[in-house]
Amino acid sequence: MDPRPSGTPHAGLPHCYRHPETETGIRCTRCEKPICPQCMVSASVGFQCPDCVRSGSGTGHAADANQPRTLAGGRVAADDRLVTKILIGINLAVYLAVLVFGDRFVDELVLIGYAYNPFLGEVVGVADGEWYRLLTSTVLHQEVWHILFNVIGLWVIGGIVEPELGRVRYAALCLLSGLSGSALAYLVAAPNQPSLGASGIVYGLIGAWVVLARRRRHDMRPVVLFVALSLLMTFTRPGISWEAHVGGLVGGILVTYGLVHAPRARRDLVQYAACGAVLLIDLGIVFARSASLT
Repeated sequence: MDPRPSGTPHAGLPHCYRHPETETGIRCTRCEKPICPQCMVSASVGFQCPDCVRSGSGTGHAADANQPRTLAGGRVAADDRLVTKILIGINLAVYLAVLVFGDRFVDELVLIGYAYNPFLGEVVGVADGEWYRLLTSTVLHQEVWHILFNVIGLWVIGGIVEPELGRVRYAALCLLSGLSGSALAYLVAAPNQPSLGASGIVYGLIGAWVVLARRRRHDMRPVVLFVALSLLMTFTRPGISWEAHVGGLVGGILVTYGLVHAPRARRDLVQYAACGAVLLIDLGIVFARSASLT
């Protein structure tokens, strides 16, 4: 089937099967799918597509020298959901620990700003130096419906985002989205208000999906509708940490925009700078809030 969009004249060039917005006159020498310069891998004769390279068709040393790249410049991996699977596994393992060890385990890991915990008999919280709570809380769940909702979100939306970014950039996105959600919750919520769950990461992935869909020039209406419904649930359901959701969403948008819009000539530098800027903003929020509580 010709991948050119409807309405394109038959005489026009076909579009890359991985980048529908890019016209190309090059085809894979094995499967004959259209491939753009960003996707083509040098073979002994002509070029091959990433799918044929992954399938084990083999292009020898040329493939190693010219690895296919994702939209953000990461390497195309055979398992394009590996980081998502690891993240889901961590969430499930921590939930199992909660079932085994109970509330005292939760008390040690939950996000809390500054409070006296009668179970532990001490002052606890990020403002008391327990910064690890900003991250441990992002993989912590107590209710089964909560972890199921977040695991499904990680699997579905992560399955869209991870192949577009590559493993390393996707892992950085998840880390910074979770941290951004925790930082905003720490800043806005009452210091003795506990918060937990991977929703900050999930909403960071939603933000990434928005940026990727716009970058790919996809129809934005279903994406916008999904985001609107997600935010409606955030602000209308009781017991939801809207701060973590909004913080994760904004963090995910900022990080992904920097990753996919970085110019190729300075891609690594701009991507490092984008991730570093979001990290510095989060750390600035944490320092400022801690200073106001102690």
